[in-house]
Amino acid sequence: MWAQIGVWLHIVAGLGFGIRVLMRPRLEPSVRLAWILVIESLPLVGIVAYLFFGEIRMNRRERQRRADIRARLTGLRGPEAVALAEVPPFAQPVLAANRAAGGFRALAGNAVHLLPEDDGAIDELVAAIDAAVDHVHLLFYIWLPDRSGVRVAQAAARAAARGVTVRVLVDALGSRGFMRSPHWAALRRAGALCHGAGAIRLPLVQALIQRIDLRNHRKIVVIDHAIGMTGSRNCADAAFAVKPRFAPWIDVMLRVEGPVVHQMQGVFLQDWMSATGEDLGPMLTRDPPAPAGTGIAQVVATGPDVRRGSLADCMATMIHGARRSITISTPYYVPVPALDAAIRGAALRGVRVTMILPARNDSLLVGATSEGFFWGLAQAGVRLMLFGPGLLHAKIITVDGCMAMVGSANLDRRSFELNYEMNLMIVDQATTAELDRRQQSYVARARPLRLAAIRRWTPWRRLRNNLLALASPLL
Repeated sequence: MWAQIGVWLHIVAGLGFGIRVLMRPRLEPSVRLAWILVIESLPLVGIVAYLFFGEIRMNRRERQRRADIRARLTGLRGPEAVALAEVPPFAQPVLAANRAAGGFRALAGNAVHLLPEDDGAIDELVAAIDAAVDHVHLLFYIWLPDRSGVRVAQAAARAAARGVTVRVLVDALGSRGFMRSPHWAALRRAGALCHGAGAIRLPLVQALIQRIDLRNHRKIVVIDHAIGMTGSRNCADAAFAVKPRFAPWIDVMLRVEGPVVHQMQGVFLQDWMSATGEDLGPMLTRDPPAPAGTGIAQVVATGPDVRRGSLADCMATMIHGARRSITISTPYYVPVPALDAAIRGAALRGVRVTMILPARNDSLLVGATSEGFFWGLAQAGVRLMLFGPGLLHAKIITVDGCMAMVGSANLDRRSFELNYEMNLMIVDQATTAELDRRQQSYVARARPLRLAAIRRWTPWRRLRNNLLALASPLL
């Protein structure tokens, strides 16, 4: 009797949650179907999984606070922008898509330089902090108490000790080790203002109210409102002590000067004000930095609190506009269908498409899921290159030697829907050429994965990969 009651309760609950999935707005059909299959096919487990991971639940007050801050800061941004007529025709749809997703206009007069691949990038960051005279703003998803992390912390402490305002914001999950280390306390003693975003105190209780895996994955440095740094690199050694088996981690980091630094400042201030309540809006009333070059640049910042569009839309628009070549570097490839179709479609129409991915991924689940897409890519003519010496962690897209996108976002649903991310769009031949040369250096250290090799995979490997690719809307 009790067993029958349990079965009927599960059937009713499954139907109820299935209807809820069908009634949710702005959900792709593939995501609806995947969740309904999970709920109906896995007794109780599917319902529990949906409760914890099926919806992007945020604390209502936090969502409203971020919306209020964003509206306030948007009103304080300068009006400077590139006139649409001045933008090359091929870039106009891309910049428009970026603005629709992130809210920022394209700005002219920027200089963007690629920093060294190795720990020399940290040398330049430390030197910039040591030269600061007004303020240093640092935001990282992961900050490790290793040699590089300690060097940056010590430079920030020196800056605070000489009277520079230092604000440090880290993700409370990704940087939990650093926040527990003596270096975090030393920064505070030196006078730096330090905060962790997204603290998790009672995970099971919090998970019932809001999702606890909505993380701040951004990497932003702003110094004296004049110098910005961003990319895929966390504040850590390339050796990446928390996952040494995959070392070295190969990242990309840019030094940015010019008016677009004002936009990077705006993103940092939004995150800082949301985490601390401190009103720093007046900082955006300063004049944007003077032109430092000739490049057009645009910040694209997205997060789970705003669903106007996603970075996937921006990337797909870039790829649809390609005429000659596309090169993509990413550690994780779990795309939305439209982005995967755009990449395959570009190759099919004759664009030279190269994708560089790690030969060995630090996430077995994501690595296997990515492999589920490889047959379709290779069959369409995409050149797949598997990077071997270390883990390729850079996130770069270059198109036609003319435009590029670099930042914190992977080509996966977590970056598109769950994380706070910031990418930089660049329309400049010189910078794009630098990034293409860097990506060619990845190709030189990679091996090709051809369709014939994929066909030789064992039936078990193909079954595993394709099953996980079916579940990709849930990852």
